[in-house]
Amino acid sequence: MALLGCGVVGTEVVRLLNEQADDLAARVGAPLELAGIAVRRPDRVREGVARELLTTDAQTLVTRDDVDIVIEVIGGIEPARSLMLEAMKSGKSVITANKALLAEDGATLFAAAREYGADLYYEASVAGAIPLLRPLRESLVGDHVHRVLGIVNGTTNYVLDQMDTHGAGFNDALEEAQSLGYAEADPTADVEGFDAAAKAAILAQLAFHTPVTAADVHREGITEVSAADVAGAQGMDCVVKLLAICERVPSADGNSGDGRNGRGVSVRVYPAMIPRSHPLASVREAYNAVFVEAQSAGSLMFYGAGAGGAPTASAILGDLVAVARNVAGGTPGPVEVTYAKLPVLPMGETVTRYYIQVDVTDEAGVLATVAEEFARHGVSIQAVRQVGLGEEAQLVVVTHRAPDAALAATVEGLRGLDIVREVASVMRVEGEE
Repeated sequence: MALLGCGVVGTEVVRLLNEQADDLAARVGAPLELAGIAVRRPDRVREGVARELLTTDAQTLVTRDDVDIVIEVIGGIEPARSLMLEAMKSGKSVITANKALLAEDGATLFAAAREYGADLYYEASVAGAIPLLRPLRESLVGDHVHRVLGIVNGTTNYVLDQMDTHGAGFNDALEEAQSLGYAEADPTADVEGFDAAAKAAILAQLAFHTPVTAADVHREGITEVSAADVAGAQGMDCVVKLLAICERVPSADGNSGDGRNGRGVSVRVYPAMIPRSHPLASVREAYNAVFVEAQSAGSLMFYGAGAGGAPTASAILGDLVAVARNVAGGTPGPVEVTYAKLPVLPMGETVTRYYIQVDVTDEAGVLATVAEEFARHGVSIQAVRQVGLGEEAQLVVVTHRAPDAALAATVEGLRGLDIVREVASVMRVEGEE
């Protein structure tokens, strides 16, 4: 086999291959031998990595006759995509942790795997060591998945957890996450939701057998989450989490179909309040968890370490054993099927709930005026309470589920009312209504 990249994850893969060589050979039924490692800087010292394995010629490595399996941990779009395609064209099976590439152009990779009869495994691309994709891909393939709801980014979960449990500000919590190694020096991909959106696209494609890319995912990060939002959630016995939500949207008659019927799918990432009674609310620090709701299997939850060199390498080796068994037995693994081709609905058509905290003038008729604005946009109020007096007067409103576009229009309408000093907090609410 060949390894592309030898950073934090790649080094861990080599370590585990060396330490577990005998066990892995017994599990596969044949020894696993590393033929070469493609790197950009071969002179860099890598503990536990034999220098004679290092090469800068990745193109030649992935087409060598003595290579059956290629493990890609370079990351990014290119040259990873070209190298994986070349490997499959040469009859090699591929294992990757590259969520960005899978979310942007997974269709091309899956098509190549089918055309050339190669395996393409990617458990490590979502939620690190948590065995999540294979259950969706294989164990639940005979079921009908309705919804996937999860915390799939450890950095943002750590930041929001610190804001909730210790009252930390966003910047302080982020700096602490960076000092602990949970966040990169440039945390944009995490805090702006790009990382979670890529993972949501992969999850939705597997769950609903329909093509989904990162561009299809509605994305909002956590940089605008304020102390007022966190306090508002606490007042409702809720907690704020950055959620990746993939759900099948039923047609007007309520039928979500067999994968070919139904109105479409909604795929979105944003910070939202969830009740503390929900299993995801108890996910602390940098951990990940994904909640799957299926027609026959019911509710399933997958929890564990979602990132880091060792957890990611563990997922890669799990794929390696599966692929190596397929190679040894001459039987390819499962291929991706996107037969459903359901449309991905725009965010405005997605039905959601809102928590809205409005600073208002302290005068008679305020509640009626605000309620009229909600009614004007066809949004039903589930609960409302008025707190404070004078300059501290506020209305806290929780809505029933309604099209997101109508809720957004309501918020804009509130901002235009003379009696509204400020819309202090707006956040979606997930979980049971």
